[in-house]
Amino acid sequence: MSFDPERFAATLHEHRRSRTRIDALPDKPSTEAEGAAAQHSLARLLNADPPAGFKIGATGKRMQDYLGLHAPVAGFIEAPNLHSSGATMHFADLTNPAAECEVAVRLARDLPPGPCTQKQAADAVGEVMAGIEIVENRYGDLTSVGTAVLVADQMFHAAAATGAAAPNWRSLDMTRLTGRILIDGQVREQGISGDLLGHPMNCLAWLAGSEVAKAFGGLRAGQVVMLGSVSPPVWLSGPAKIDVIFDQLPPVSLTLH
Repeated sequence: MSFDPERFAATLHEHRRSRTRIDALPDKPSTEAEGAAAQHSLARLLNADPPAGFKIGATGKRMQDYLGLHAPVAGFIEAPNLHSSGATMHFADLTNPAAECEVAVRLARDLPPGPCTQKQAADAVGEVMAGIEIVENRYGDLTSVGTAVLVADQMFHAAAATGAAAPNWRSLDMTRLTGRILIDGQVREQGISGDLLGHPMNCLAWLAGSEVAKAFGGLRAGQVVMLGSVSPPVWLSGPAKIDVIFDQLPPVSLTLH
């Protein structure tokens, strides 16, 4: 039987709605292209096509090692789940959440799907920002999910928040931004932006050439792209105030209450 992306998207949506742990998935995708088709079906189901943006997971070696992956995975971001710094969310609405320390960009112009260079990616960027991503563990053992299912399920994505745009970001050395994530005022993890595929703009270039970008018809001006976490996720056991601070980028905060 051929893979049915709409049926699989509906299954994922029901698991999220009921907040049940995903232990087994029937008729799951077996390739990244099938996963991307299911993700696109999920976006249509949620009235999120085109989406407010995209997240890219496992762009740093530490994250790849943590998840047992060898390449990045991308997912769309719904507009209601993309917040400005200082926003609040209900912790009880999340399933086993964690916070990540991210570099984010806002596109100033479209990027078509297909091969893309670092320069082409950077030329499409209008703003660079610090970001927080909230991810959820809906599965248990994160290393056993499989790439195709991770693609379909937006790579654990739940929500994101971005800070103010950095002034004159093109004058910054984008490989040397040290980021720290604080939970209730205490530094829990840190990392450096150069760990994101060697240069953060390589992540955006990768996304443009991915199966996800192909499924969505490319990237569009105005969309926000979370380029990846410079450190492993910080798992949260209860309500918390989250701050991400990068050298030379305005900070970003998000409160789970």
